[in-house]
Amino acid sequence: MSYYISDHISWEEATSSQTAEEKGIHNLPKPMHIKNMKRLAQRVFEPLRDWAGGAIKVTSFYRSEELCQAIGSHIKSQHCRGQAMDIDDTFKHKTNAEMFRYIYDELDYDQLIWEYGDDENPDWIHISYVSPSQNRNQTLRAYKDKKGTTRYDFYEPTQEEQEEI
Repeated sequence: MSYYISDHISWEEATSSQTAEEKGIHNLPKPMHIKNMKRLAQRVFEPLRDWAGGAIKVTSFYRSEELCQAIGSHIKSQHCRGQAMDIDDTFKHKTNAEMFRYIYDELDYDQLIWEYGDDENPDWIHISYVSPSQNRNQTLRAYKDKKGTTRYDFYEPTQEEQEEI
């Protein structure tokens, strides 16, 4: 029997990492991280999944500090605290853009990032959640500059998106 973080996120899905497996990194969250993971899953992922009407691929959830270093991420990443996940429209119930806009319009979050992609659809979505009193509702768009460095701009809905709201 498998342990679940929420109704639709298994322990394996929340902690798996190909890099961790390849490098022998133990990617195991502590109880405080698990509490954060459950909060994010209940407050953001499960309502999003209900709205989407089916499965959503979790591509990254908990990352230990050692795993973050191994993939070139910052050890202060919210992934290291179990407060962030990356999701993708692999199962095509909704596009990444549709899920992004639903989160933006309907859910409380700390940080929501349109990760790369183009103006039509991000490659994936980064979402974090801390608590109702601490969430910043910060919305960003990640892109690569001419040197290949990741940069972030504040997300602004297009005129068309604003008219839909």
